[in-house]
Amino acid sequence: MPSEVVMVDVQTRTSVCPGCRLEMPYSETVVYEGYYFTSPECWSVYTEVLAAEFSNVILFGQVHQLTVDAYALQHAGGEHKAKSICVHLVGLHLLLEKGVPSPLVAPCLRRLAERIDRAGSWPVYEPPEKRGEFTIFDVAMARTPSDHAEVVRTWGREVWASWADVHGAIADLVVAHDVVR
Repeated sequence: MPSEVVMVDVQTRTSVCPGCRLEMPYSETVVYEGYYFTSPECWSVYTEVLAAEFSNVILFGQVHQLTVDAYALQHAGGEHKAKSICVHLVGLHLLLEKGVPSPLVAPCLRRLAERIDRAGSWPVYEPPEKRGEFTIFDVAMARTPSDHAEVVRTWGREVWASWADVHGAIADLVVAHDVVR
């Protein structure tokens, strides 16, 4: 499992997410078995945020794609596959640089995946050491849907900025594979 648990002291057990460094109380009941570089406790907060977005059509339409891409890239590493990292980088590029509306990003990403899968190999991008100060916990703590959307936008921009070394390569990839029509 790509996570680490840090024991703070005998009395207090704290889990530290290896992706975003979020500290949460350790829980033996929370489980995560995926490939993101995350702690089970951080993943649990992420699933709560996703549930909130799925239950609010406005939030879903405005920021759900940004939430998914920002979380994936902030938690890249470990067993996280090159294809996933590339797809989420393109997602942030489309949302934040090209202004593609959130609901239209998924079809663009499918087109990219089909074209690169046919070509045979995905580019590999190494995650930056620092991936922003905001975390999924900041999103979860938003009091209103409007605050939620604003925190996701700020977080997404921060995560995207942390990957600045690959912005040019991602822009070239989008053009080369005619991702946006």
